[in-house]
Amino acid sequence: MPGTDERIARWLETNTFHHSEFWDMQELVRAKHEAGLTISLCIPTLNEETTIGKEIIVFKSELMDRYPLIDEIAVIDSGSTDRTLEIAASYGADTYLSADILPEHGFKPGKGENLWKAIHQLRGDIICYVDADIKNIHAKFASALVAPLIYRPEIQYVKAFYDRPLAVSDEVRPSGGGRVTEILVRPLFSMFFPELTALIQPLSGEYAVRREVLERLPFPIGYGVETSHLIDLYQSSGLDAFAQTDLDKRVHRNQSTTDLGKMSFGILQSFLNRLKTYGMASDLPELHGLFRQFQAEGRRYEQVTREIFEEERPPMITLPEYRERHGR
Repeated sequence: MPGTDERIARWLETNTFHHSEFWDMQELVRAKHEAGLTISLCIPTLNEETTIGKEIIVFKSELMDRYPLIDEIAVIDSGSTDRTLEIAASYGADTYLSADILPEHGFKPGKGENLWKAIHQLRGDIICYVDADIKNIHAKFASALVAPLIYRPEIQYVKAFYDRPLAVSDEVRPSGGGRVTEILVRPLFSMFFPELTALIQPLSGEYAVRREVLERLPFPIGYGVETSHLIDLYQSSGLDAFAQTDLDKRVHRNQSTTDLGKMSFGILQSFLNRLKTYGMASDLPELHGLFRQFQAEGRRYEQVTREIFEEERPPMITLPEYRERHGR
């Protein structure tokens, strides 16, 4: 049986794509219809008025009007106080407040909440998630993610990445994810799930997944949602269930180190919970949900605390409302 490095190398050859491989949009649309698939595009938002309009224009004009690849474009909003929803609706997106979806189950702030409720609200056999803050938006941010699912029925979950591990002249440019990925998630994956290190950008907000996979995954409501999904699907289906597509470049706002600390805290909570779930760690103490940081003003130092609990929503398939709506 091949070792981990051999399996990763094989997977990189067979399940890692470049968006240029899917240039023929007419063929992609033909294959989609032949497979009998429907595709929903979900953009989770919170105060994204500066970028949401351009995203809707690009996706609707290119992937609905010009090439009928996407069947619905929906914005799922956490409660924006700016003009995000107004702008999105004016350019033709379906807009929903997360709090109004499955109201009997309440509302919890967090991106994972939006992603979870989208499964109930949207109709597609494939759901493609795209973040709302992309400044260099292009149709490939959706089309090149759903393409492997259309052409390869065995693939279940496709992640985007933005750097290319290619030789340039006489130099090799390092490739990897963002700061939280390289400092936290990749070391953890290397220790506990080494095959998952093949995913170059595991925390990317752009990915496409089959409904039958999404509906069976629990959803942390906050920062740990992507990491948990990767671990859960890997444990049930192995590395071959995944693919990734190189989108070349993504331009977006950078988060502060303070905000990245909060993100890391939530991810680590979810990761340790997964270790317990799969019997990979025993006798872990109770996890504290109070994250402590410091800020300084002159010689005065103040501790700043924030409660971060990676509460989880159950698999959507367990909800009677969902089963009735989607005939599952």
